[in-house]
Order: sequence, then structure tokens, then C-alpha cells
Amino acid sequence: MKGKIILDACCGSKMFWFDKTNPNTLFADVRSKTHTLCDGRLLEISPDVEHDFRNMPYPDNSFKMVVFDPPHLLKLGKNSWMAKKYGILNPTWEIDLKAGFDECMRVLEPFGTLIFKWNENQIKIGQVLKLIQYDYKPIVGHRSGKSGDTHWLVFMKGLQNGKA
Repeated sequence: MKGKIILDACCGSKMFWFDKTNPNTLFADVRSKTHTLCDGRLLEISPDVEHDFRNMPYPDNSFKMVVFDPPHLLKLGKNSWMAKKYGILNPTWEIDLKAGFDECMRVLEPFGTLIFKWNENQIKIGQVLKLIQYDYKPIVGHRSGKSGDTHWLVFMKGLQNGKA
């Protein structure tokens, strides 16, 4: 973990990273797998470390930045390419996401930044924010994607209701 100041808590195939081998980043996921997609391309999920984002093995205040892009789909076939690419939420997704936010904030140093990505194709961002609204509030955000369903939110540890 030496020299790693950024944690990607569920990196998957590192799709949105410009540098998929960023030396400052610890890439983590619950799975390590290689899949051949229907068009013949390889999908490789190869984290530096395997862990469950609900219970991470790092000391408190370990990272300056945490990226949290958890699975966001409930209704998928287990062997579908979407499931292979993004993972599937458990039926306990509300509890899991709240635990994930809590863990991300725990390992984030004071006034560190949490980048959260969520696609609301099946679960609206409002439902997710209700799970965490009493503990964490985003400071900025942006919608992206063809239909604006992907949300990028930024949180800062230690800011409560926009105040330090």
C-alpha cells in the first residue's frame, strides 16, 4: 500500500481510468476474472487487491481520495455481459451501499475527496442519497451519458451541510 494515496474501492475493469496502472492508486475489487464478451473482446478485472467494499482492510484515514463506483444493477442474468462488466447488486443493496459509503469515508483522510459514480437505470440516485443523507452530502455533481442517467458526485470528508 506504500505510496498509494488513491483507492478505487470497486475498480472492475477500470473503464473510466485514463491510466489503468496509475502508480498512486490502489485498485481493489471483490473479484478477479477474465471474460470473453459476445463480440470477442476480453474483459479483464484485475485489481491489485481483492476486498469487499463493505469491510475494507485498511486503517482509518489511509487515502487522500477514494473512488466509489459500485454495481448499480439488480435485474440481470448472472451470465449476461452487463453482469460480467459491472457486477450485480445483492438483494440487500441498501444496507450494502450504506456500509460501502461508511467504509469509504472511514478510510478517507479528513478533508479527503470521495468520487461517487452511479447509473440510475434501475435505481434512482435519490434512493441512494436517502440512504446516506444524514451522514454525507455531495458538494458538486454532474450528469452524463446519452440519457443523463449516470451521476458523478463529489463528497468531502468532514464537511457537514457544506460547512467544515
